[in-house]
Amino acid sequence: MRVFLFRHAEAQPQGSAPDFERALTPAGTERTRRAARALAELQLAPARLLSSPLLRARQTAAVLSEALRTPVQISSLLGYDFSAAALRELLRDLPADADVLLVGHEPTFSAVVRDLTGAEVDFKRGGMARIDLLAGAADRGTLVWMIAPRLFDLMDPRA
Repeated sequence: MRVFLFRHAEAQPQGSAPDFERALTPAGTERTRRAARALAELQLAPARLLSSPLLRARQTAAVLSEALRTPVQISSLLGYDFSAAALRELLRDLPADADVLLVGHEPTFSAVVRDLTGAEVDFKRGGMARIDLLAGAADRGTLVWMIAPRLFDLMDPRA
């Protein structure tokens, strides 16, 4: 199984609104559009696209959903308590060869990458990682790559 973790894009500053309601900035929305076009060009076709319930993640997921033609499902498991155990729960009913795209937050995404792969990573807003889970193990995997937001800018077919 391939798990793609996409950190939400740039949002309004902390304190500008209640945390649950902080929206993407116009720059964050545009950067997500560029990433989404690049991912569509790469023919990413997740079986499931799951998002944190926080507004900035839902908005990021909506942009990805439109480009990848995959409906968004909201999951409270992708909030601030996201963990490797929560990931196992999210993947429980998916076939072993499925791709799943998750939209969420730091520092939980970095912690999950570390727990699954042993790798120390720094997720930038609008960045993405791919983890290939080991066959038969939803709690061990290999970090295949990370894409920084700037690389998505370069990959955008409209750039």
